[in-house]
Amino acid sequence: MERPSQTDAPLTPLTRTLVIMAKAPREGRVKTRLNSSLPPGAVTALYCCLLEDTVALARSLVGVDVAVMCPEADQEELGNLLGESVQIVAQNGDGLAAGLTSVFQHFTGSGDRLVIAFNSDSPHIAPSVLGKAFDLLATQDVVVGPTHDGGYYLVGAKTGYPSLFESDGMGTKTALERLLMQTKALGLSTGFTEQFYDVDVTEDLVRLVGELRIAPERAPRTAGWFREWEASGQATAWRAPDLPAGRSEGLGKR
Repeated sequence: MERPSQTDAPLTPLTRTLVIMAKAPREGRVKTRLNSSLPPGAVTALYCCLLEDTVALARSLVGVDVAVMCPEADQEELGNLLGESVQIVAQNGDGLAAGLTSVFQHFTGSGDRLVIAFNSDSPHIAPSVLGKAFDLLATQDVVVGPTHDGGYYLVGAKTGYPSLFESDGMGTKTALERLLMQTKALGLSTGFTEQFYDVDVTEDLVRLVGELRIAPERAPRTAGWFREWEASGQATAWRAPDLPAGRSEGLGKR
């Protein structure tokens, strides 16, 4: 009898776990590329909203366990921010590559989980995209959600591959390319979800403001923060143009 390949769908459903990559919301440590558009305090306030909306999105998924992975020094502060709504796990080592490696070392050890690491600044994505990612991972070694700027907003696997993120280059325009070079070198099959965007620079901010004007329920805390910030009169530098009702420039309408 032939041995089933690693990419064959399992006979019984595997546990699904979504792990949000996060940092404590401290000035100068989160979303620093937005500092040209927002004061440091506003950047951290916005990040808090993005993170809380991301956790709410994750918890809305049926049959999915949710956790947060963060630097060890941030664990207590994030616990105070998020409360007991989600498990918070400290990563081994520094930097995002170490964090991603820690996700799969920590959560795939039992061999019965589909594990996806997800960023903390795309709460406006459709839940169906995350569901599709888990479905793809059931039949692939790795699943990736590419961003428009050459990075990725999620990556998933069923087991830990210590070298997968060795030359990761997260935060650069070659992050996705480097990841795919590693999956190819390791002989791993790879599935892809829809291309999307996260909030890194002013252009992303403007796009998100416009979309949340139309559908604030996609990220209600973030939408509320935008309304308050614009009402304060301080948002003229990145004010989004009014969009026709019923139209959205982004992917993943809910």
